[in-house]
Amino acid sequence: MTVALTIAGSDSGGGAGIQADLKTFAALQVYGTCAITSVTAQNTLGVTAIHDMPPHFVENQIDAIFSDFSVKACKSGMLSNKDIISVVAEKLQGNGVENYVLDPVMVATSGDRLLKKDAVSALRDRLIPLCRVLTPNIEEGYILSGMKIESVEDMESAAQKIQKLGCESVVIKGGHQENKIIDVFYDGDIHHLTAERIHTQNTHGTGCTFSSAIAAELAKSTPPLQAVKRAKAFITSAIRFSEPLGHGHGPTNHFASLYREAEKYYIICELTQAVNTLKEGKISSFIPEVQSNLAMALSHAQNTSEVAGFPGRIVNLNGTITPVGCPEFGASSHMARVVLAAMNHDPTVRSAMNIRYGLDILEAAQACGFVVGTFSRKDEPQEIKMREGSTLDWGTDRAIRDAGKIPDIIYDEGGLSREAMVRVLGKKPHDVATKVLSIHHMCKK
Repeated sequence: MTVALTIAGSDSGGGAGIQADLKTFAALQVYGTCAITSVTAQNTLGVTAIHDMPPHFVENQIDAIFSDFSVKACKSGMLSNKDIISVVAEKLQGNGVENYVLDPVMVATSGDRLLKKDAVSALRDRLIPLCRVLTPNIEEGYILSGMKIESVEDMESAAQKIQKLGCESVVIKGGHQENKIIDVFYDGDIHHLTAERIHTQNTHGTGCTFSSAIAAELAKSTPPLQAVKRAKAFITSAIRFSEPLGHGHGPTNHFASLYREAEKYYIICELTQAVNTLKEGKISSFIPEVQSNLAMALSHAQNTSEVAGFPGRIVNLNGTITPVGCPEFGASSHMARVVLAAMNHDPTVRSAMNIRYGLDILEAAQACGFVVGTFSRKDEPQEIKMREGSTLDWGTDRAIRDAGKIPDIIYDEGGLSREAMVRVLGKKPHDVATKVLSIHHMCKK
């Protein structure tokens, strides 16, 4: 396994600094080592105290790492004074570190200053010439370039000025343009790196996480520009799937990508088990003319590619329900839109299945005590009709609003070239299958 080193401060809140760096290394399959420069008392609300390590002890830690490990990349974060900066510079040069990422940590997300003013010149003169990638934010870019940064064009100019200080490349973070975040990467050529703007206050440690992700990629021999792009995708995912922890700027979710992959496997298993249960229940009479599908979404799903279903749907084959293929993500369209619309009202309702329409089914559902909702395609607004694939989004939302809650059942009586349909909703495929079997059993009485 490739080894990376982070030289940074400790965050007692766990969202930034050494803690964020080591989580990032682990998530990107790089073995993380560390040298702690400062210990901070902080949480999501701010920094209440800082205790700097003696420079000789920082040196001892770095020596311990390089004497035992083959370090392929290094990043530095909080280096609060010029003496620590001098030690780090000497050790990086002495050990011939080529893949060095410098995050010029000057101010915390909370606004607390983390770099003493007299240390800025030391950082500029001693460390910037050693780094392969420098990652200042807008404020740090202003301090290092000496120019105000108010536009993407300013970011480009500042990046070019900063690169002349001796670094191989620089990425200035945080340009805003409508619903996008723009970073400017400069290595002799200008590159704009865009990502969606995520409206959240869970941004504690984003700079640390971004720079350590770059270091992890460099450790794996990824070229700088590609390393920055991958790091940007990593931090965007970590922000998007963050949880609201603490009362201030919450941390990101460093293991989001790993959790998502694990959740995908879980969902595939859930769908497979649910279909097997339905097959044992002999519900082939419930399969409509257009066939059925059973879907489940990832948590926080935003589009149909994040909803799994059965390609080719679930068919009635000689009186037995049979999935045409194994479940996969992006295989569902109609049922995926139903699930996504339901999740807008309750994120825990992540599964649905369509079955045939019939008064016997509706009466059985009501007899089971299920909440039944409906919508009429006749009420569909013209602008929805004109938008391809929007009917089920609108219809599901309409039925939920009319019911005042998410119904167990949502049906419509069809329309021109549209088969009438019943849709069964639940939190998981097992919940949906249980409801379908209950209705089927009631129909047989």
